[in-house]
Amino acid sequence: MTVQFEVATEAQVPRLHAALARLSQDLGDTHRAGVDELRRAGFGAHPAFRAVLASEAGETLGVALYSPSFSTARGGVVVYVSDLWVDAQTRGSGLGPRLLAAVLRDAQACWGAGRMKLNVYHATPRARSFYERLGFTPAEGQTEMHLDETGCEALKDTR
Repeated sequence: MTVQFEVATEAQVPRLHAALARLSQDLGDTHRAGVDELRRAGFGAHPAFRAVLASEAGETLGVALYSPSFSTARGGVVVYVSDLWVDAQTRGSGLGPRLLAAVLRDAQACWGAGRMKLNVYHATPRARSFYERLGFTPAEGQTEMHLDETGCEALKDTR
C-alpha cells in the first residue's frame, strides 16, 4: 500500500487529536489540546496552524503541525514545525522526512516559506540526530524564551 499525505481538514480533527495525544504520551508531556481546542485554533476564522496527516489504509502513521513566522533578519517567511510524530512501528521507514517535505511544500504554497525551524527536546538525542541528518543546525546565539499564561495576563495589562 501507499502512504497518503494530506493537509488536515476540520473533519479530520479527531484523527489529528489522537496522533498528537500519542506524541505527548511518547514524550511524557501533558496533553491539553483537545478536539475542541484544535478545532477552534486550526479551523476557525483565523487559523493558527495547519497540519499534514500521513496514513495508509485508513491508519494514521504520522502527523506534523506547523505555522508561519516572519523573520525580518531573513526577510521572509519561516515555517515553524511545532509537532512531528511518526508511529513507533513506522519510524526508520523514511516517513519523517516525507512529512517534513509535505509541510514545506504546503508552507511554500500558502505563505512562500523558504526556511523551516523546530525545537528538539534535550531528552531526545535520537530526534536531534534525525534532524541533523536532514541538515538542521542549532540556532547560534539565540535562546528560546517563554511567557506562561500568568505572565501573558500581567503583560497585556501593561500601559
